[in-house]
Amino acid sequence: MRARLELFASIRRDARIEGLSIRGLAKRYQVGRDTVRQALSDPVPPARKTPVRSSPRLDPFKPAIDAMLVEDTTAPRKQRHTARRILARLIEEHDALELSYSTVRDYVRVRRAQIDVEAGRRVEVFVPQEHAPGAEAEVDFGEVWIVLDGVKTKCHMFIFRLSHSGKAIHRVYPTQAQEAFLEGHIEAFNEIGGVPVKHIRYDNLTSAVRTVVFGQGRNRVENDRWVLFRSFYGFDSFYCQPGIAGAHEKGGVEGEVGWFRRNRLTPMPVAKSLEELNDRIRYREAEDDQRRFDGRIRTIGHDFAAERPFLAPLPAEEFDPGLVLNPRVDRSSMITVRMVKYSVPARFIGRRVRVSLRASELVVFDGRAVAARHQRIVAKGGQSVQLDHYLEVLKTKPGALPGSTALARARASGSFTSAHEAFWAASRRVNGDAEGTRELIDVLLLHRSMDAADIQAGITAALRVGAVSADVVAVEARRHATTSAAEGGPRSDRHRGAHAQAKVQRVVSLTQRRLMDPAAVIAGLPSDSRPLPSVRAYDELLAKRAEHPAKTASKENIS
Repeated sequence: MRARLELFASIRRDARIEGLSIRGLAKRYQVGRDTVRQALSDPVPPARKTPVRSSPRLDPFKPAIDAMLVEDTTAPRKQRHTARRILARLIEEHDALELSYSTVRDYVRVRRAQIDVEAGRRVEVFVPQEHAPGAEAEVDFGEVWIVLDGVKTKCHMFIFRLSHSGKAIHRVYPTQAQEAFLEGHIEAFNEIGGVPVKHIRYDNLTSAVRTVVFGQGRNRVENDRWVLFRSFYGFDSFYCQPGIAGAHEKGGVEGEVGWFRRNRLTPMPVAKSLEELNDRIRYREAEDDQRRFDGRIRTIGHDFAAERPFLAPLPAEEFDPGLVLNPRVDRSSMITVRMVKYSVPARFIGRRVRVSLRASELVVFDGRAVAARHQRIVAKGGQSVQLDHYLEVLKTKPGALPGSTALARARASGSFTSAHEAFWAASRRVNGDAEGTRELIDVLLLHRSMDAADIQAGITAALRVGAVSADVVAVEARRHATTSAAEGGPRSDRHRGAHAQAKVQRVVSLTQRRLMDPAAVIAGLPSDSRPLPSVRAYDELLAKRAEHPAKTASKENIS
């Protein structure tokens, strides 16, 4: 078609500029005179006629094929004729051995659609829609695979998409349970700074819908917690038709799931945690604000900036998306939630505690205060144990620490560092196993009120001066925090009154230093060759007391 357009343009130009005749133009361009006349009369070339191909072999069997297709209009969807089945029946019933599959297939493709229309069957037609700013949004889940901490793991991506601007929020969770469903909404509302004023479109997710009421339009029996959540944020829900028939009713988010997975999560992302992955996704979402789609002139970010003022404001308080449970703490100071065990402080043994099970974490409350916090474990039979929850018990039973599960998990997570190991070994060498372990536990208790970096610096300083005492570690840790603040470190707002005392003589325990490994010698401190203190000289008093028992007794009687 393009070549004929250029040919017609050239003919018309030469006729206009050079004044060539029809015969001269036909000779120049090697075309017929009728073609030249067409070009001079109309700049648009006539459409080429597609010859109607006859199929003499198929014509005798068309009535039989049409009968089968008419029969399909009332047959169950999964028991309708395919082109291959029609060909098989023609061969069996009409001895049509000369027919090919491609001939039957091409005829069935066209004729089936015509018969459906003639039979009055509904033909699906998609009508373009306009969405008012801030009025509607769509929500869906999609599966994604990631390499999580070295393990290939299937996760679920929550997607919230504003219908007007196309602004989308994506968050990856370990499950698509109701906790993740609600937490994804809260993240999206906080990110866009408001709530759609009309409704949000959904599939019939079990996180929101308990029962689909067939025969009553779009009526659904919703979960009580979901109804409470909608009431809290003040929006309505719109449920699409079940199955594939309703997929087009929220086509924007359906397409967003595939686009984001192909363009932002391919190849499989590698992350240490879901928090790290979601932080990267937030960065990607900011980049997507510069994207255009559907042939729009403006970017997503530009349309969202215009849409944002039309959103309803957020409530003053934030909804707790966690599932509230009340498990009992067993004798191992553990609770069981969804077939997974989590440790809590030992003081709760035998009591019931309030637990908020969220999409990515589990929070244990003591009244309104947070007593414990764990990263959520999805695998059934798993355990999450924190060493801090057992320190009071280990203080009275120090022999249980070396083989404890809590210590093994602390070492695996890196919270029990090589500095702790060195302090423990030095403390046991000086104070014995039991007392040395108690000193270590006192050091671990410092983590509840001090930063880990300060405590590690305190341990290093204490070992350098030959002191294996938790008190020395605490003093050195506070000195390190004060020095960091004085030098404009990250804690510059702490210990303001102690900045002038940053340079203070370090605490040195000579006795412990003498008992430790000789290699641990302070630089610049002279060697101590004095003998250890002894009370042998005072034993002579005991001998004199034994030589005069009568005098001693008489003095006691007189007194």
